[in-house]
Amino acid sequence: MKKAKKIPMRQCIGCMTSKPKRELIRIVRTKEGEIKIDPTGKASGRGAYICNDIECLEKIRKKKALNRSFEQEVDEEIYEKLREELQKR
Repeated sequence: MKKAKKIPMRQCIGCMTSKPKRELIRIVRTKEGEIKIDPTGKASGRGAYICNDIECLEKIRKKKALNRSFEQEVDEEIYEKLREELQKR
């Protein structure tokens, strides 16, 4: 009998629902303090996950969830980049 492969689950910081890691977008803070989208999901640094949904982006912007996740101030320009990225997908 073959053992089923475990699917890694992550929680969206916007809507707080757990989903398979592959369905979420990873945002990473590098050691240098740069915040960017991690399309591979493997970049080193502190990661936070968000649904592929503009509504979740608006929630994290209102709640300042990225500021809490990364323990630093997050510029508006980063939210704008995230919005552009979400609209492409």
